[in-house]
Order: sequence, then structure tokens, then C-alpha cells
Amino acid sequence: MKKDTHPKNYRLMAFRDMSNGHTFITRSAANAKETVEIDGVEYPLYKLEISNTSHPFYTGKMKLVDTAGRVDKFRNRYKDHLDKRQTKK
Repeated sequence: MKKDTHPKNYRLMAFRDMSNGHTFITRSAANAKETVEIDGVEYPLYKLEISNTSHPFYTGKMKLVDTAGRVDKFRNRYKDHLDKRQTKK
């Protein structure tokens, strides 16, 4: 590893998603005011508003709203191409 690449306070750190309580450990140089004990080891704690366990995109709870009719516009624009592909099968 190159010398002086990472900040001096680069260490293992716990991140907690405040919306669902999910906690994970990774390396970071973020500033933390609190600590948490996990499996007998004390880690600095950084609180997150949202993570991959609560974000609608990653959980599959995201609703696709097509207010501009984009899907219909796409289908109309490429109708001939789509029809050709279906007839080849």
C-alpha cells in the first residue's frame, strides 16, 4: 500500500441505518461521536438516514410512476421493430 494514501483515522467503523436499525461494519474515516459494542468489540458509530436495506430501489418497494406515458411512447416509436422480433420467434 502506498504511504500517506489513506487518512490517519482510517479504521473499522460501524454504520447504523436509523430507519430499520440495521448495523454493518466497514472501513471509513468518517467522524463519529458515539461508539457501539458488537461481538465484544467497540467501534465508532456513524448513523445513516438510509442504506441499501431501507432504500426503496434496493428493497423492491419502489413504484414506477409513468405520468408522461413514456412506456406507451416507446412502444409506439419502436412498434415495427418489436412486431418484427415477435414474428421471427
